[in-house]
Amino acid sequence: MKNLIDKLRQERRLSADEYKALLLCEEVDSLQYLQKQAQEVAHVHFGNRVFIRGLIEITNRCRNNCYYCGIRKGNRNLPRYELTHEEIIACCQEGYLLGFRTFVLQGGEFPEVKDDWLTEVIAAIRLTFPDCAITLSLGEKSRETYERFFQAGANRYLLRHETCDQTHYRKLHPKGMSLTRRLQCLDWLKEIGYQVGTGIMIGSPQQTIDHLVKDVLYMERLQPEMIGIGPFLPHHDTPFATYPAGSMELTLKLLSIFRLMHPTALIPSTTALATLAPEGRERGILAGANVVMPNLSPQSQRKKYSLYDNKASLGAEAAEGLMKLEERLKRIGYEISKERGDYNH
Repeated sequence: MKNLIDKLRQERRLSADEYKALLLCEEVDSLQYLQKQAQEVAHVHFGNRVFIRGLIEITNRCRNNCYYCGIRKGNRNLPRYELTHEEIIACCQEGYLLGFRTFVLQGGEFPEVKDDWLTEVIAAIRLTFPDCAITLSLGEKSRETYERFFQAGANRYLLRHETCDQTHYRKLHPKGMSLTRRLQCLDWLKEIGYQVGTGIMIGSPQQTIDHLVKDVLYMERLQPEMIGIGPFLPHHDTPFATYPAGSMELTLKLLSIFRLMHPTALIPSTTALATLAPEGRERGILAGANVVMPNLSPQSQRKKYSLYDNKASLGAEAAEGLMKLEERLKRIGYEISKERGDYNH
């Protein structure tokens, strides 16, 4: 197994069968070795720096009805909100004073009529904070809309594909949603010039190791600049309420694999990891992640951005808990970097 891990580090790719063997591996020594290699590769490119991104959850309204998501359109028990232009700028101002130089605007999928408003918001952030990166995570849009956002000043776009197996996709999404369209959106974003992020939920309902191998091979082809992965976590108001959470160990294994495949990628240690276990964020960093995304959203709205149950959004997960976060990272030998942290090939 160590030979396989060495091969992945050197060549940055394996065959489907080799990826499968690695994903099925449960030998403690081999897994420790995998993590150590991933840590070393992250150190070569980033030292002990962990980049911070300010997360602003701009709305929990969504036109989609994905079976796994707490803000799905069909959830009637969730009070809905939408931040105003002024509230978003205020979040950025607060973040800027704290040292954030990347803002991540995340939200449910708006209808097209909101695209003009979003373009204005992006342009205002770009004008007010010219030295900051703007990342969007707002779902599927037309190519023309992506172009307008890019021209207004957005730099990066996160669009997790969640699964690239058609049969599995159908089990997670209702009719009317399309895997082909989602993958098309990722291609458009690349062509337009965004730094592009994609990713998957680990342990989503009915996911198999073969599905994960397909996802790994897809990400090998796409060469994303950012990779967002986290464990599946159930939400009580969804069709998947009773499914178990995804595995911490498998998530960490995939984090390390992706670090060896994409040495310079920006890979967050996600809120989902911090929600699954108190030390989840630190374990993600030690597995090769190099980004954390504290929450800059107004505190009054955070609980409503309820993607899954018990989502961590306070303490070290929050922007106001930055000192706590710094202390926790220092304990494992890392420090916060307030640079933009752009992707470098």
